[in-house]
Formats: sequence, structure tokens, C-alpha cells
Amino acid sequence: MLSAILGQNKERTIDRVKPSPYIAAMAVRDILILPDKRLRLTSKPVAKVDAGVRKLVDDMFDTMYDAPGIGLAAIQVGEPRRIVTIDLAKKDEAKEPQVFINPEIVTASDDKKVHEEGCLSIPEYYEEVERPAAVTVKYLDLDGKKHEVEATGLLATCLQHEIDHLNGVLFIDHISKLKRDRVTKKFAKAAKLAAKGAAK
Repeated sequence: MLSAILGQNKERTIDRVKPSPYIAAMAVRDILILPDKRLRLTSKPVAKVDAGVRKLVDDMFDTMYDAPGIGLAAIQVGEPRRIVTIDLAKKDEAKEPQVFINPEIVTASDDKKVHEEGCLSIPEYYEEVERPAAVTVKYLDLDGKKHEVEATGLLATCLQHEIDHLNGVLFIDHISKLKRDRVTKKFAKAAKLAAKGAAK
């Protein structure tokens, strides 16, 4: 999940998710935390957008809003499926949920932008990451219809961050090895301490 990117304007270039009949059944799921090995899985494409997929999407939005965050990949709730949810609305604005099923980056700009990113799978850790400033992404909506969006700014960064998750890539993979090793060791140690505490 992309929990923080600073200094970019929102994009409003794609259709929003319509209210779902499954909304009443939404549930907050646990978010996988580094060093959980499932975060390194490559997610599988969605073969058919059915009721199960829509229920998962609803749970993802509920989890994302509860966290809170602006983006979530299905693998972050333990589901290795190529699904991403995003909402770039600010706290004082109406929600603007967006869903991307089987998202794929088809073009990326040569121009780069640096943003400070964070991830709820790596809580309270932020680092500057350089990515293409603009991307074109094709995807399916909740009706299984094909779409394509040209994204810049915050939306471009968020899409790239979440699609990385679907490929088993974390944002710390884009920073120096020294910093990456440091944060990985920190979270591995925290996980061991938590496991010992739970065993008592």
C-alpha cells in the first residue's frame, strides 16, 4: 500500500468505482508486514471478474480506508491476484475509489520524478524513490471492461508502486542496498520479537 507520497497533485482522469451491492459485506483484513515472504510472490491474473473478485475489492477498500492509505494491492491482504485499489481523495474530500484489475504498464515516460513514498507493509518508513513521471496503464474494471489511462503525478506514482507489489517488488527495492538492508533487518528483528512475545 502506498501510504505517503508528497508534493504531487491528484489525477482525475479515469472512471470511479460505482457503489457495489457487496458493500454491506465488507471486512477489514490483516495487512502483510515485511518480512512476510508472501509480499515477494508474483500475483496471478484475474481470469474472470465475478462475485468473489468484487467481494475481495470491497474488502480491500475497507482495509485501505481503515489503515488509512491511498492504495492497496491484493497481495498485501494475502491474495496473490492482480488487483489494485486506489483513492487519492484528501481527508476532507468525498471518497473517489478506483479499481484496476490486471493492470499493466504499456508505456512509461523517459522523464523521471522523485517522490517520497511509504507503504503500510513497511509501517512508518518513508524514502524518496525515482520513477517515470508518466505511465500509460491498461486494466479491467469491475464489469470486466477494458480501459486505458494516461497517468501523471500522484496517480502515476501510486499505480507504479501498486503494480510493483503485484510483481513481488517493494518500494525499498528502488533505494540503495545499504538503506534496504538496514530497514529489512529492522523489520526482521521486530517480527522475531513479536513472535517471541506471542509464544509466551
